[in-house]
Amino acid sequence: MPTKFWMLIKLVNARTDPTIFEPFNRSPFSDQIWTSLSRELVGTMGTLFIIGTPIGNLEDLSPRAARILGHVGLVAAEDTRITRRLLNHLGVHVPSVSFHQHNWRARLPQVLRALEDGDVALVSDAGMPVISDPGSELVTNAALAGFSVKVVPGPSALTAAMSVSGFSGDAFTFLGFLPARRKDRREQLKSASQYPMTLVLFEAPHRLKALLGDVLHELGDRQVALCRELTKIYEEVYRGSVSQALEHSQAPRGEYVVVIQGATEPEDSDGASQEASNKVLKQAAARLTELRVNRTRAKDAVAQVSQDLGLPKNVVYKMWVDLGRSKA
Repeated sequence: MPTKFWMLIKLVNARTDPTIFEPFNRSPFSDQIWTSLSRELVGTMGTLFIIGTPIGNLEDLSPRAARILGHVGLVAAEDTRITRRLLNHLGVHVPSVSFHQHNWRARLPQVLRALEDGDVALVSDAGMPVISDPGSELVTNAALAGFSVKVVPGPSALTAAMSVSGFSGDAFTFLGFLPARRKDRREQLKSASQYPMTLVLFEAPHRLKALLGDVLHELGDRQVALCRELTKIYEEVYRGSVSQALEHSQAPRGEYVVVIQGATEPEDSDGASQEASNKVLKQAAARLTELRVNRTRAKDAVAQVSQDLGLPKNVVYKMWVDLGRSKA
């Protein structure tokens, strides 16, 4: 290393001497050649930058993030099509590769090789990478390989929703996306039912009503904040009880961050749970009655109410039958 270091010093001195390397310095490729020489002589390694990107409003991108995105040699993106729109907005023309949960094992060696030649940026489609997004494997392996890893903080749907929800942010538990299967989803909610801190999770619009039904069933009729399309044109924050949120969310649209009040005193939990169950059953009965009036088929009505309110189909079907008998 000392020999290489002094060779580099001599090269730098030569470059600043107009009588020695003047023709070379006039070359349009001289900067690239000098950079390549320096890295080879000194063994310079790139830095992995973990960069937060806007969750909806492009004005939220920090000047530092914009500058670094314009100078890295490669961008590892969750979805290159989405990231390309951001780079085009910045007027940046940097190569990008996809790096997500389905291809990270195959892509990891390529990104680590890119770090040997220069800096790499890790970005997700929106917000901070690794937070319910891919990237942790790259961060871990880059650090283990000896590369510098730096964070460029930016927007986050998690912290934005927590700030605007009205709940205390002194302590909260982030659950990410809950499982798609109702049984697994309810088990996870049940395991968090006694947490006194605020609960925060992400949900897609087509599963929101089923999620709220499960929350009502497992946690009771707590206060919630439904944060939708944060920082976008149709941003909305609905605050109320879970049962009220269910009535409000008849046609959910956009991505949601759901913030849920933490558990209250344990002795109140049984009564609250029973009250919540009664509310769900009343809502189900009202929906089934409406569907009967509209002459909806039994199979379709049961499936719809079961999905929307998170009730087992056999329970909903029994209610459907009982409603038919009462009308007879």
